[in-house]
Amino acid sequence: MDKFVAAVVQMNSREDKQANLADAERLVEQAAAEGAQFVVLPEMFNCLGNFEAMIAQAEPLDGPTRRFACGLARRLGVTLLAGSFCEQSETPGKAYNTSLLISPQGELLAGYRKIHLFDVEIADRVSIRESRFIVGGSDIVCTPTPLARVGQSICYDLRFPELYRRLADEHAELIAVPSAFTKATGELHWQVLLRSRAIENEAFVLAANQVGAHTPKLISYGHSQIIDPWGLVLAELDGAHSGVAVAEIDLEVMRSMRRQLPALAHRKHLERGAD
Repeated sequence: MDKFVAAVVQMNSREDKQANLADAERLVEQAAAEGAQFVVLPEMFNCLGNFEAMIAQAEPLDGPTRRFACGLARRLGVTLLAGSFCEQSETPGKAYNTSLLISPQGELLAGYRKIHLFDVEIADRVSIRESRFIVGGSDIVCTPTPLARVGQSICYDLRFPELYRRLADEHAELIAVPSAFTKATGELHWQVLLRSRAIENEAFVLAANQVGAHTPKLISYGHSQIIDPWGLVLAELDGAHSGVAVAEIDLEVMRSMRRQLPALAHRKHLERGAD
């Protein structure tokens, strides 16, 4: 399929899982009503707040959040990138940050565990140490679907271009970036990084971000958006409200860019020089 409609969902998730799932259901229904065939939810869409509370609500891979997402995708007939959730790990007191790709038939197509963990201390602005509670993944995930080849990433991964280049090597056409990107760093870097990942890998980028305050100290930037391979922003939400942004994905735009500006084919595999 060369053309289809995609949507990114922006949420203000808190620690009340049932309320978050109800919001997610409402917003995915809205996206489907607007014609979306591929929908991306944000990072930790089912529970976001203090890490202790999130870990206490961690689930097995086949737990209620997966069943909710599979049932929603099947009922609405959409391909659903179920943001991420805390998946129980083998390490006591820690979980994986796991994103699920689900078919319109409600089948799990792929799971991706966030590789790069957000351990950042910016004086008077951001203080988060994700590795205290989250176990990092190691597998790069790019999956064929009837709509497009989908590469998966999560939030802080965005700062590591080598991951996206590996996804390009796997022929990713659409790259999902479910996020809870902070307001402090998002104001400076969010769109710059998203557009860079789209342009340098000549792929569509669908970035679904959290928005607003989750705790007094944890505030997400919002500005969820869909970006084409030329770096054009096709749809964007604001930095204050939950909602849905919808845009048409035309894969011929990507193919045309790769023919006209074949930067991926021009890559040189540089080796490190002698010390």
